[in-house]
Amino acid sequence: MGKNRSKWLLLLGVILVILDQVIKVLVKTNMSIGDSFDVIGQWFKICFIENDGMAFGMSFGGEIGKYLLTFFRICLFVALTWYIGHLCKKGDVPPGVLVGLTLIDAGALGNILDCLFYGLIWHYAPFMQGWVVDMFYFPIIDTYIAGKHITFFDPVFNFADSCVTVGGFYLVLFQWKYFSSQEN
Repeated sequence: MGKNRSKWLLLLGVILVILDQVIKVLVKTNMSIGDSFDVIGQWFKICFIENDGMAFGMSFGGEIGKYLLTFFRICLFVALTWYIGHLCKKGDVPPGVLVGLTLIDAGALGNILDCLFYGLIWHYAPFMQGWVVDMFYFPIIDTYIAGKHITFFDPVFNFADSCVTVGGFYLVLFQWKYFSSQEN
């Protein structure tokens, strides 16, 4: 049973990473930075931006910080991959736990690939100095209140970020019983 689960999870992870990379390459090769277009009215847009690789475009210690961040991410990805494999061997782990963790792992790998290779491919930057491609924008509330521009949910993110977020929320909302039972 464990090997069959492992194969399905590996297939799911590969599909998610490929989908993430295809979306990013399509955006990267068909849009210029800052370009956007409406998908569903004014509340869902494709808006092409790039960032250093941290959440919401934050930076971390320049070039050295980027190397450290990427190395740290790789270590976490390897650890999570090992943990998923370990859980598959146990056999009594709910499938939802494994799928949630696989979503997080695949999303992490999608953004790691950007940091590792996108600089080499598109910006002539050193290995591990690439920028993460983001494109999904949901300005759910975009209005002026008392003369100030207010946008609720302003971040632009990518498919890999969505995988991490959905996987994390799914585990917290629906699989918390498994993790709380493991503490005893």
